[in-house]
Amino acid sequence: MPAHRKASIRELAADARELDAGVLQGCLRRDPDTGAWMVGERRLDDLLARYDGETIVLITTSMDDERPMPPRTCRTCGTEYRGTHCPRCREARIRLRGR
Repeated sequence: MPAHRKASIRELAADARELDAGVLQGCLRRDPDTGAWMVGERRLDDLLARYDGETIVLITTSMDDERPMPPRTCRTCGTEYRGTHCPRCREARIRLRGR
């Protein structure tokens, strides 16, 4: 998998964790005994039960996807980049905000 894609997925997962969202990472499979969907050793039902009756957004993506990320153009500075954030604007935000 291209490094930009993997980094973007990890950044998305980190952002979700900061929002206290449910994030699972691991191999998706069905348990042969129960037929339940598992991510790693955790039942997917356990995560989804936490949100029973609520409106949710479910995002799934494969860490094995080999497609290259398409280039994007920053709407602020016009820089072409790959990933989730314009590196030029991100650097400026960090410099100006002290983070």
